Amino acid sequence: MPNPIITGTQIAYYTICHRKLWLFSKNITMEHTSELVEIGKIIHENSYSRKRKEINLEGIKVDLLEAKRGVIHEVKKSKSLEESHIWQLKYYLYYFKQIGIEIEGIIDYPKIRRRERIALTEEDISKIGGILFDIQNIVDEDTPPPIIHKPYCKKCSYYEFCYC
Repeated sequence: MPNPIITGTQIAYYTICHRKLWLFSKNITMEHTSELVEIGKIIHENSYSRKRKEINLEGIKVDLLEAKRGVIHEVKKSKSLEESHIWQLKYYLYYFKQIGIEIEGIIDYPKIRRRERIALTEEDISKIGGILFDIQNIVDEDTPPPIIHKPYCKKCSYYEFCYC
């Protein structure tokens, strides 16, 4: 059974920035101050209105479920940081597989009218095991990891925390 303490957001943050992961995991949340996060929420709320939204299972928060088709969707604002979107969705596929449910995954980018089908491979399952181990080690640290100085840091909701 997968660890219900690790969330999809933590998986995404792991691929973006270990410091962001650590801060978020310590309940230091800055997303409420970000215009970009707010825009993402609006896009999510106004997309796919006829379908069932947000399923929450022990920290696994799926944006959209098509139960009859056996498909889960993650709705994202843009393709920037796409690798984090992919691993977040692969983690959800992994989680469901661990509890005996085989499903498909799709990342939806409604703003640019694109969809990406995501599959979970045996190699991914092995990699997720390592990611979960790394996340637990990062979260258990007493101090945050160092600042990474990436171009996307300027748009991060934790920017002021790291640079001011």
